[in-house]
Amino acid sequence: MAKSKRPFLKSKRSFRRRLPPIPSGDRIDYRNITLISRFISQRGKILSRRVNKLTLKQQRLITIAIKQARILSLLPFLNKKRFKRTGPTTRTKGLRTRNK
Repeated sequence: MAKSKRPFLKSKRSFRRRLPPIPSGDRIDYRNITLISRFISQRGKILSRRVNKLTLKQQRLITIAIKQARILSLLPFLNKKRFKRTGPTTRTKGLRTRNK
C-alpha cells in the first residue's frame, strides 16, 4: 500500500531568531515617546500584540504607557488627516436646469 499524505498537517518551519522589537536597555515608560510611537498606527490606534511581536507583559506595559502619555497630552488621542482643498469646486446643476 502507498502511504497517503495527510493534507491538514502543517510543514515544520525553520526556527529563526529575530531581533526583539524592544531593545533590552530601553524602559517602557510614558516619557519615552520615540519608543511608544512605534506601536501606534497612523490613525492613532494601539497596534495589536500580533502585529507588534511583543510578549504579553510588554504589550500591557506599552498600552499603559500610551494611555498615560495621551492623558498627559504627550501623544494625541486621534491623528485626524486634514484634507486640503486645491481650489473652489464648481457645481453643475445637471437635469434641473430651466431654460426660458
